[in-house]
Amino acid sequence: MSESSISQDRSHSDRSQHELDRLAELAEDVIRRARAAGASQAEVAASINTGLSVNVRLGEVETVEHTRDRGFGLTVYFGQRKGAASTADLHPDSIQATLDQACAIARYTEADPAAGLADAARMATAFPDLDLWHPWDIDTTQAIELGIAIEDAGRAHAGISNSDGASVQAGQGVSVYANSHGFVGRERGTSHSLSLALIAGDEDGMQRDYWYDSVRAASDFMSAKSLGDKAAERTLARMGARSLSTRQCPVLFVPELARGLIGHLLGAVSGGALYRRASFLLDHVGKPVMPGWLNIDERPHLRRGLGSGNFDAEGVATGDRALIEGGVLVRYVLGSYSARKLGLQSTGNAGGIHNLLVQPGSVDGSPDDFSGMLRRLGTGLLVTEVMGQGVSTVTGDYSRGASGFWVENGRIAYPVEGITIAGNLRDMFAGIVAVGTDVDRRSHILAGSILLERMTVAGE
Repeated sequence: MSESSISQDRSHSDRSQHELDRLAELAEDVIRRARAAGASQAEVAASINTGLSVNVRLGEVETVEHTRDRGFGLTVYFGQRKGAASTADLHPDSIQATLDQACAIARYTEADPAAGLADAARMATAFPDLDLWHPWDIDTTQAIELGIAIEDAGRAHAGISNSDGASVQAGQGVSVYANSHGFVGRERGTSHSLSLALIAGDEDGMQRDYWYDSVRAASDFMSAKSLGDKAAERTLARMGARSLSTRQCPVLFVPELARGLIGHLLGAVSGGALYRRASFLLDHVGKPVMPGWLNIDERPHLRRGLGSGNFDAEGVATGDRALIEGGVLVRYVLGSYSARKLGLQSTGNAGGIHNLLVQPGSVDGSPDDFSGMLRRLGTGLLVTEVMGQGVSTVTGDYSRGASGFWVENGRIAYPVEGITIAGNLRDMFAGIVAVGTDVDRRSHILAGSILLERMTVAGE
């Protein structure tokens, strides 16, 4: 690393530490003032986020946006009466108005037996470095040049007729969560992305597809050429797409869609759906919901993980925990409020899950890469895109528009579109045949492709 790069890294680090100190001091001061105003408990979440976003299309700049966003949210409790207010202005007058509003709201709300801070004994006390801070020193000119290079790589492929543009985004943020237990948690992280959408067309029609990359550190990006090539290959592969007759068949979800299936599982086992009794997995802890060989684990402390964190949105310490063990649901996903509503304990998931790992495997015990998953599919549907919102967490019913490829004897035969795939999540989860080793790492849900034994495919 050059001396100038080292100097820039130190500058970014020093600036972020200064902002964290400022936010922490502000949070602690406001909590003291809230207690003086009569609040029995109080908590503050404050953040500062900055970013650069550039979009180019057909070699020309479409948009350039620099952002610097501030957020300050205060929640106070007068006994079990809660009031919350927020502002994007850190000026003292705005902070005081926010405090006054939160206290006024709390004085007039109904008491809620489940309201209050997380238990003091659950607060995080260890804060190891998770390698989440990698500012990207890219200026506007460099971002434009990179976007054009990505687009040029994609447009260079024969058959690509147009472009929906390339984007380059660099972002970084610092945040503080503090509460009247005396807890002050500091976090800082970076998030960068590249993307490209292309169009291919001929006398038989047009197709559009895209690709993207998302990382903590810009050094982890795929190359501009690789991203452009991938977007072009995906777009051209869709040419000549046709429909299918209605049938039942095995279905293989590519990794970026497989994580969506796991997201539906999370929705069904999350506290809000459970205490409202709006989940098809109500009262399923300790019961099998997936095949006996399948395990899903939460790993909050992965270095550079997109969902890594030492504490949740209430300051509760995070830790490695199983979600699915031997196919059995071993716990729900709860913050303190939903846990109290259910008579349970927080699982350290206020604000969401942290790095969920779907372990590769299969009914016969041998995991496969994507080629192996295609062979395991044999003859059936490979799904690469889903559309619509036809998923019910209450009943588990699943029905979405889809496109992808028909596969015969483990080989892609032709692209398909204009179809609907349908089933019930309860049956879909139980009917998982294999999870691939082709893990998509562009998300906090880390899953390879997922093969389902059977779904209904509705077409012509």
